[in-house]
Amino acid sequence: MTTPEEVRLGTPHAPNATTLLLLGSGELGKELLIEAQRLGVETVAVDRYDDAPAMQVAHRSHTADMTDADRIRAIVDREEPDLIVPEIEAIATDELERLEDEGYQVVPTAKATRLTMDREWIREFAAEEIGVPTSEYAFADGRTAYEEAVESIGPPVVVKPTMSSSGKGQSIVRGPDDVADAWAAAREGTRSDTGRVIVEELVGFDYELTLLTVRHRDGTSFCPPVGHTQSGGDYRGSWQPHPMTDDELEAAKRMAERVTDGLGGRGIFGVEFFVRDGEVLFSELSPRPHDTGLVTLGSQPVSQFGLHLRAILGLPIPEITVDSPGSSVPIVSEDPIDEPAFEGVDDALSLPGTQLRLFGKPEAYAGRRMGVAVSTAEDVETARERAEDAAERVRIVEDATDERSG
Repeated sequence: MTTPEEVRLGTPHAPNATTLLLLGSGELGKELLIEAQRLGVETVAVDRYDDAPAMQVAHRSHTADMTDADRIRAIVDREEPDLIVPEIEAIATDELERLEDEGYQVVPTAKATRLTMDREWIREFAAEEIGVPTSEYAFADGRTAYEEAVESIGPPVVVKPTMSSSGKGQSIVRGPDDVADAWAAAREGTRSDTGRVIVEELVGFDYELTLLTVRHRDGTSFCPPVGHTQSGGDYRGSWQPHPMTDDELEAAKRMAERVTDGLGGRGIFGVEFFVRDGEVLFSELSPRPHDTGLVTLGSQPVSQFGLHLRAILGLPIPEITVDSPGSSVPIVSEDPIDEPAFEGVDDALSLPGTQLRLFGKPEAYAGRRMGVAVSTAEDVETARERAEDAAERVRIVEDATDERSG
């Protein structure tokens, strides 16, 4: 006799298949689909360009503008997925809400996807509805209001588009000479036409961290804290576990649980915090696996991707532990390359406790993450050194095939 929580998984390509539709098919989605394939889940990947990383491991794929509601509707009608899993921010969220109202399961929820793609929504939701402490902030939808916000809060302040990802459009205003350039960068880096920017206090934090928070059938669980560094708002390294006092960790857990409970649904949330003089401040939230969580591919027995899949399928979540201190460092392209190839892989993999993920992106541009080095060691410091060394040994080159054949 089955219980409400008993899970039945079908067979790919069969009428009883359990189908996962992934909207956004980057490197994080690729790892999720690999986990799904291991449990016999039928996978369908969608992205705006052909041969995106997750498309390379999916059973089927579609190329589409994911802000096009009609196109998303047509794909869903064709695939009839059991799960719709957004991987990126720029999606037709209104259509996702309509699909959810019709009975489709959107992960974690369509509301969470809509709220968290917009910094204005999530900051107001966290600070005003949930009541968690944040840095000082203001929103502006015109140049005059923007300049007034900069003068009121800072400088120094951080300026970001209300809708963007991976640090696009983010910059720091340290004085009057930076005001105009930061406004232009935020407008150019937005993923929407809202025209609004957020001006935030530049927190002089002791450290920043990601608390990977898992909402699942039996409650809420947390991964050990992940420390990370950023450059221009984009992750450039992470490590686990990050040392925190018991009081700081408990405060972060309380806030993460309150915010994710307010959003609802199941799955993993990447909740970011600043810690300053023992005070924990909420920063941002992603309702999906987080780039800083790539470290869990080496450090945890079950990575953030396995935890996300188990949670959204209604499967039990194991005790989450760190087997070995770990670190991840992205392999970033310095130049635009149409057909990138990788050299130095053998050299990088000669380092102990080290593995690589080369994402398979069909082209590179300056600043684009093309892979990641993940290392483990007896302590975090050694793991960080190994991962940094491994990432530096990998070279992204052009015309490697021609060079070898010559």
